[in-house]
Amino acid sequence: MTQENTTQLLNDQIYVIDSSEALMLYEDMVLGRTFEDMCAQMYYRGKMFGFVHLYNGQEAVSTGVIKCLETHDYVCSTYRDHVHALSKGVTSNAIMAELFGKETGCSKGRGGSMHLFSAQHNFLGGFAFIGEGIPIATGAAFQSVYKHQVLKESKNIAVTACFFGDGTTNNGQFFECLNMAVLWKLPIIFVVENNQWAIGMAHQRSSSCPEIYKKAAAFGLPGIEVDGMNVLSVRKVAQEAVQRARQGEGPTLIEALTYRFRGHSLADPDELRSHDEKQAWINRDPIKYLKTYLITNNIVQIKDLSQIDAKIKQEIDDAIQFALSSPEPHIKDLKRYLFADSTL
Repeated sequence: MTQENTTQLLNDQIYVIDSSEALMLYEDMVLGRTFEDMCAQMYYRGKMFGFVHLYNGQEAVSTGVIKCLETHDYVCSTYRDHVHALSKGVTSNAIMAELFGKETGCSKGRGGSMHLFSAQHNFLGGFAFIGEGIPIATGAAFQSVYKHQVLKESKNIAVTACFFGDGTTNNGQFFECLNMAVLWKLPIIFVVENNQWAIGMAHQRSSSCPEIYKKAAAFGLPGIEVDGMNVLSVRKVAQEAVQRARQGEGPTLIEALTYRFRGHSLADPDELRSHDEKQAWINRDPIKYLKTYLITNNIVQIKDLSQIDAKIKQEIDDAIQFALSSPEPHIKDLKRYLFADSTL
């Protein structure tokens, strides 16, 4: 295999990846992991408040899906939203400042961990309640169709990627929006991050149909199960779903089988999951897997990855300093941003 181009056989599918693409995927995943590890440190030092839900272990899903999107595409997240925002291009500075409650944060310090938002990057927000973002994402997909068909917008139709967990798929919004998306052939990708646990409820105990991707059949859209610990597998499936949506063929449901390495939130002692279960998934760390694959197959050199590691560490250190030095929101602006401001 050459350094510039190689193929990988996974899940009976052939994947093609070159060195520049490989480094892009690796950098995005390391950025997410490093950012979340620093969040844990800052939370326990009292720099962040409220509930903070980390994404460690699930990076292959965010990177694999969002890095297939274009700038004008949309992403809708959950309360575990930091890494989705990073993958969509929201800066580490803006997210970290938001977590610190600072005016320079992406939600002006008013949202915090569960309510990141960036109009500039078409990041539609994190949402505190499960299922809350699915109707928002469906609406975003509808306006993409409206702009294209009614307003005759010339650029490629915008695709929306909607992320949510396995626990959400037993809620009404999930079924209603799948039905609506198929009826109107909306350009949306429903991404189930099945990390096996809905807070403290094991997935196998909570659904009469544990294979979530099979629920798509009831509404007539493709349902795909993918290894959510393998970014190349996720990327392949996501690319096909994006192409399908962009061509006007409608939505896709992707169930990514993954695992969160930490508790539900940083306030969770994580005593419900067994050590053996956690260790089995940690042994499949998506970042370590990608790193090993890239080195073993001579796609990149170890020095290239080490340079990325150092670059990301510096970026996160700089984000902490930016957040610490940023101003607090002023009391006179308590009611600002409640409504749209045309001057912003």
